[in-house]
Amino acid sequence: MTFTSSAGLGRGQMELAFDPAPIPVVEHPPEIQPDLSSYDAIVVAASGGKDSVSCLLACIENGAPLERIELWHHDVDGREGSALFDWPVTRSYVSALAKAFDLPLYFSWKQGGLEREMLRENARTAPISFQTPEGEIRSVGGVSGKLGTRLQFPQVSADLTTRFCSAYAKIDVSSAAICNQDRFLGKKTLFVTGERAQESSARARYKTFEPHRTDRRDGTRRNRHVDHWRPIHGWDERQVWEIIERHRVAPHPAYDAGFGRVSCMNCIFASPAQLSTILKFAPHKFMPIANYEKQFGKTIHRTLTVLERAAKGTPYEAANEYTMGRCLSEHFDEPIILEPGQWRLPAGAFGENAGPT
Repeated sequence: MTFTSSAGLGRGQMELAFDPAPIPVVEHPPEIQPDLSSYDAIVVAASGGKDSVSCLLACIENGAPLERIELWHHDVDGREGSALFDWPVTRSYVSALAKAFDLPLYFSWKQGGLEREMLRENARTAPISFQTPEGEIRSVGGVSGKLGTRLQFPQVSADLTTRFCSAYAKIDVSSAAICNQDRFLGKKTLFVTGERAQESSARARYKTFEPHRTDRRDGTRRNRHVDHWRPIHGWDERQVWEIIERHRVAPHPAYDAGFGRVSCMNCIFASPAQLSTILKFAPHKFMPIANYEKQFGKTIHRTLTVLERAAKGTPYEAANEYTMGRCLSEHFDEPIILEPGQWRLPAGAFGENAGPT
């Protein structure tokens, strides 16, 4: 393709984040294609980035029944007032994506978001909250467990105990939402995520298809069959943009501002260019990070502060008051499915990955 330019337990008796029972080992060849019609529910993790959008589109192109697909967005800042990490527009963008494809969207989060977790001092980790199809917001955890102290940012590392943002804001959150909804019991569920081997050596070792960490297909009282599929694991970035163009889906606004990877706005893996762009156009979002580094006496990258790293970069050429203004807005009111001939490859395509290594 040529691109154009430019819930067994009674009510209230909820499980913790995930079951302690061992996960059954079921080996599958990496190229396996699951029978999407065999699943009662297909849960697509929707971050709003290009890879998560591609996962949804790959499910659709591979014949997934639309009435069984649901989108889950893990809100890294929670819903209790924090606005430290994520792009302000992301919630609205993901909501517009779900509406465009007429799919249900459920939000889930660690209460207080990552900010509360990194500020934890002699306290338990916060509860996890998630929305249900019945319109409820249910909460689990946060009432037992060890007291602990962090007082530091997640650190740049492939180790998820050190880089705790992914584990606490996404992985544990989705596990809690599955384990604490009886609608997944006795059913077959497919959990879909967008990791790609091209992104890092660690992600290259992931399996394309395997039992999910919440899988309990062992016939016990709380039996649930949950598979984990990474449909674009073997794709390169060109294939990702090709499927997005094929469906004429408008990318997350941050790509138009020059960002090659859309995760958190204040991502711990942010490059000097990304940091300098955020500092220039959103100092009110940048400076709390710099101030927390001073408070903790520890930088995210261990050597240079975020201010020092930003000074080494140059803002993206595509970043201006308009493109960054779209990213900093809490409202995405634009069409998600563009008219024929309107789709354009965003400025950030094939740019810096600036993600896990």
